Amino acid sequence: MPDRDTLYSLSKETLIEMLEDSAKNWLAHDGLWFQAVERQYGIEKAIELDKEAWISFTQIEAKRIMRLLEIEPSGGIPALQKALQFRLYARINEQSMTSSDERTLRFEMNDCRVQSARKRKGLDDFPCKPVGIAEYAYFAHTIDPRIRTAVISCPPDPHPEDFYCAWQFSLEEDPIPIEDLIKIK
Repeated sequence: MPDRDTLYSLSKETLIEMLEDSAKNWLAHDGLWFQAVERQYGIEKAIELDKEAWISFTQIEAKRIMRLLEIEPSGGIPALQKALQFRLYARINEQSMTSSDERTLRFEMNDCRVQSARKRKGLDDFPCKPVGIAEYAYFAHTIDPRIRTAVISCPPDPHPEDFYCAWQFSLEEDPIPIEDLIKIK
């Protein structure tokens, strides 16, 4: 077991900064891994493997958030909304959520660390849509298997200035079979 006493000795502010830095480190590793695969095998293979990794990671992340926050399985849109606030991305990106009722949630990534960095360098948006579809669909499904995920816009799709990607989560009556999660309509 790690030495927790060292962490207990730190201020709350320092712990929050450490959490934010850990999220940045995680994202840096993800990006470096992706770039290494891209150099070796090309962009298509890198996206394919990244998608595969995200399918596994996003479910692990959702389960850990649920355990930590005592979110009950099949908690619907309120459970998803709470869990999305505690993802690693939420520590380093600006995101917003709106809900017109208890069965739907719109999630927007208003400022994405990866896309903003590319924009500053004069590069096109990274085409993260195939990975994003898998990531958000499997995360939501882990929280509640009745939640259907639909992409509103995600690069390479055009998007307005106020968000990079946007997603619609809808609560259905019955669980969605896992093989139907990432079909693009």
